[in-house]
Amino acid sequence: MAAPQVEERAEALAIVVPMLDEAATLPALLVHLAGWRARGCEVVLVDGGSRDDSVEMARAAGFRVLIAERGRARQMNAGAQACGRALMLFLHADTRLPEAADAMVCAALAVQAWGRFDVHIDGRPRMLRVVAALMNLRSRLSGIATGDQAIFVRRDVFEAVGGFPDQPLMEDIELSCRLLRVSRPACLRARVRTSGRRWEQRGVWRTIALMWRLRWAYWRGVPAERLAEAYR
Repeated sequence: MAAPQVEERAEALAIVVPMLDEAATLPALLVHLAGWRARGCEVVLVDGGSRDDSVEMARAAGFRVLIAERGRARQMNAGAQACGRALMLFLHADTRLPEAADAMVCAALAVQAWGRFDVHIDGRPRMLRVVAALMNLRSRLSGIATGDQAIFVRRDVFEAVGGFPDQPLMEDIELSCRLLRVSRPACLRARVRTSGRRWEQRGVWRTIALMWRLRWAYWRGVPAERLAEAYR
C-alpha cells in the first residue's frame, strides 16, 4: 500500500489517551499533554468510568474528555473515532513522549503506515534497563509493538484493519498482527518513558515470567479474557 504524502506538522496528529482512576498522577500527565496541545496536536482523553476526580480534573484543565465503556481497547477505539486528524498516536497515561515526537511521527507516517517508539522504563531496579532493551530488540525483529511504546498509525490504515480488537488484554499485540499484514512498522529509536511501577510492585523477575507465560498462552490460542484474569 503506497503511503500518501503527509506534512510534518503537529496539526496532522491526534494523541488519544485512555484513562481510569488517574487522579493521583493526572496533573503531571496534563502538563505533558498541554505541551503537545500547544504545538497543534489534537488531544483526546477517554475515560473508562473513573470513580475519582479524573474526568473533572482533565476538563477543568481544558481538555476534551470522552466517556466510553471500560477497557483500554474500547476506550482507544472511541477516541480514534472521535478525533479529526489523519494521523493518530495512542499514549498510555503513565507514558511520556520524547521531545519533537510529533514531528518524528509525522515524518515516519509520510513513508510508512504505522510505527512505534523505543521505550525506557523508569524505576530503581537496574534490570529494568535490560527489560526495556530486550523489548525494543524483540519489537524491532518481530514487528510486534506494545502499548507502552506509543503506537502510531495512519487513520485510513487503522480503520481498514478494524482498529483495536475488543478484548481485555493483548489488544496491542493483536493490533500489531493486523497492521503487519499491511506493512512493517517504523521503529523509532527515540525513547518514550514509561512507569516501572508495575514491575517494582510485582517484582521484575516475576513480572517477566508472567508476561512471557501470558504471551505464550495467547499465541497458543488461549482467550484474552482468561489471560486478563491471570494478569490481575
